[in-house]
Amino acid sequence: MTDVLPDARAARPPEPATDRALRRAGRRGRASDRYPLPVVARVTLSDVARQAGVSLATASRALNGSSNRTVQPALRERVVAAAAELRYAPDANAQAMARGATTSVGLVVHDIADPYFSTIAAAVTRAADRVGLHVTLASTQNEADREIELVALMQRLRARAVIVAGGRLADPDREERLRAALLDLQAGGASVALVGQPLDGVDSVVIDNAGGARDLALALWGLGYRRAAILGGPTDRLTAQNRRDGFVTAWAGAGGRIDPADVVHGAFTWEGGAEAMTTLLRTRPRPEVVFAANDVMALGALSAARALGVRVPEDVAVAGFDDIATLRDVVPGLTTVRIPLDEAGEAAAELALTPRGDEVRATEIRTEVVLRDSTPPRG
Repeated sequence: MTDVLPDARAARPPEPATDRALRRAGRRGRASDRYPLPVVARVTLSDVARQAGVSLATASRALNGSSNRTVQPALRERVVAAAAELRYAPDANAQAMARGATTSVGLVVHDIADPYFSTIAAAVTRAADRVGLHVTLASTQNEADREIELVALMQRLRARAVIVAGGRLADPDREERLRAALLDLQAGGASVALVGQPLDGVDSVVIDNAGGARDLALALWGLGYRRAAILGGPTDRLTAQNRRDGFVTAWAGAGGRIDPADVVHGAFTWEGGAEAMTTLLRTRPRPEVVFAANDVMALGALSAARALGVRVPEDVAVAGFDDIATLRDVVPGLTTVRIPLDEAGEAAAELALTPRGDEVRATEIRTEVVLRDSTPPRG
């Protein structure tokens, strides 16, 4: 099961007519007026304790657990039977206080709408389900400072474990603040794991971005391409930097050269790819092949090329990175670098949910070049 934390800054729904009337009258309607809650007599833990003939503390330990006290089996059975008879639902916050942690795994991603992160989230959710935990999902909406805020929120929610998925920033001060927040979480008893680049003292799933881009460059060179350009992703993201640098270095090693002006940066989004491709095709000599730093950018690049009357792959070839499953039916089939994202999500969950010793753990995820119709061999 997955909970998604609401974004308080999301656009507000249209104001109901009743609210407008109240506002015009100089009075603001309360939330309880607009959305009245049903009046239901709530069964409390005190009711359960009274029904079972035990103290409130005993009832709490029986239902919520305790980190240092146990309840005799006979008493526990009486309390459980009383709770069932009264249809009592335990308070998750009370359980967290009693046990020191909830049954929640916090997952922080950059953008849940991005298939890269949704695939990782699905894998983490499956792993949590297998051990009776649920996932509380939060998205930074690609705002870097919110990552630290959401880690702090997960700590307040007493998450048992927290996974942060997404590449690190080329900002040492900001990354040190994130590292401090994660180490504070660990000191409080929660386990932590990263997906992307590592941070000192934190267990990590490390994706070989530079190696994957290097292998792709060599594969394209082997297909006969000699003039390449890059849609390089955000300039402040280490993932984008690693992929760009890996590609450029391998291309140079094979005997080619990529002019810095042929590296156009943009957001890791469809729009970012479309805008970068449009700029490239309008302002630079046409390359033989364009490497987009992720598949979503590559999809935007394909659309931009069509809009400009440039055929793929006849006029220019295009390659991406990630091998997002939902994009495998794109025509022409997209050459890319496959990251086993399911494996990355499962590995992150394993690090977060299994105790570690004194050594910081790192799991490396290897990549694989997948050649498809968007980059046919050149004659």
